[in-house]
Amino acid sequence: MKRVILTGATGFIGANLARRLVTDGHEVWVFLRPGCSLWRIEDIRHDLRIVDLDLQDEANVTAAVRQVQPDWIFNLAAHGAYPWQSDLRSMLATNVLGTVHLLEAAVATGFEAFVHTGTSSEYGVKDHSPSEVEWLEPNSHYAVTKASATLFCRHTGQTTGLGVRTLRLYSVYGPWEEPTRLMPTLVMRGLVGELPSLVSPRTARDYIYVADVVDACVAAAGTPDQEPGAVYNVGTGRQTSLREVVELVRAEMGIAVEPAWGTMAPRSWDTDVWVADTALIQAQLGWQPRHDLRDGFRLLVGWLRDQHEIQEFYASFSR
Repeated sequence: MKRVILTGATGFIGANLARRLVTDGHEVWVFLRPGCSLWRIEDIRHDLRIVDLDLQDEANVTAAVRQVQPDWIFNLAAHGAYPWQSDLRSMLATNVLGTVHLLEAAVATGFEAFVHTGTSSEYGVKDHSPSEVEWLEPNSHYAVTKASATLFCRHTGQTTGLGVRTLRLYSVYGPWEEPTRLMPTLVMRGLVGELPSLVSPRTARDYIYVADVVDACVAAAGTPDQEPGAVYNVGTGRQTSLREVVELVRAEMGIAVEPAWGTMAPRSWDTDVWVADTALIQAQLGWQPRHDLRDGFRLLVGWLRDQHEIQEFYASFSR
């Protein structure tokens, strides 16, 4: 059993990781921003040790980490991943300053593994699958702040020799995802035989099921003899166009209506090339995804069909 600190547990990926850590028998301390919504972890909150903590408060972060004396730390707290999270100062406060405070407190206290989550958006728009050492060209304020945090984590790992690792995540989907995101929206509209408004069918992403990302988090924490400050891409290594996604959804859910391409305005980050180079994480951690897109989509549909209260909550966003 490990004593674990987890930030971002009320987010999509964090809620899935929290469940995995609890199931594996670890002692899980979650640092939560005061006043945040607990809907994703309400059913497991009694299995967690919850600390109300603002990561911007350096003194309190240091004291809390010292109190817990963690073996593993997972830093999933983030701001700016959704369009309504547009305030740059909030991104800097959470993504950069919060990471700095947490990692410096961890270095002062000691730990086995510090796993930080970055984003594929740190690379910006490329015409190929970039490796972890490629030049970063962030394509948004959010990506700039996440790249800054990644560089800080890498520098700290390299200069201290400690087990600091960053996972650059591609397009994660699955249970507990934000209701307005593509995959939940496709499921909820599909349950009533409809499709949502859509951007260009050429828009592409590397879609990775959340359970595979959780596997990568655990592998990054538990695998010995990694490069200090290591950075790993986490995706499937296969990009899927929106046309392919919609064809899969229509086939799986028996949707007769034709997609209305271009009825949604393009976003600044839309591109027809977005795919992970996963050679390093496979070689160093022995990790590879267990789910292809069809498997993951079926699991998401099954989860939403089984979770009647959650399904109604999600449906309120797709009407």
